[in-house]
Amino acid sequence: MLILRCPAQLQLLEETLRKSLPATLPVLGTVMTVARGNPASHEVLVDSWPHFGIVLTRLRPEDHKDPRDYYTNQLSVFYRDEGALQALLEGTEAVTQGRAFQIMGMQDGLDEAVQDVASARGLKVE
Repeated sequence: MLILRCPAQLQLLEETLRKSLPATLPVLGTVMTVARGNPASHEVLVDSWPHFGIVLTRLRPEDHKDPRDYYTNQLSVFYRDEGALQALLEGTEAVTQGRAFQIMGMQDGLDEAVQDVASARGLKVE
């Protein structure tokens, strides 16, 4: 996953996400916040740039204080295809499996994908 830090990239991503409202709403707010100074220490990750399949927003890993606090480890996601979501959940380090986390998104298939990956690993999802 690539971390977007460049203001021009963040602006272009913001414009792209606005075209897909309301599905992009969970990530759009964080993208706007990061582009305007990032007072909450968040980061914006994409699987590729400029043609991304998934956008993930999260608190910077170094700012996590308690690995059991799923409010601190809150993730927001927007994906263009479910394969990108599945790859994110199964194989990247962007979603830290050693921490409690909650993932927010407004697209069909998100809950099922999380449940599938969790059950394959023998994890409990609430």
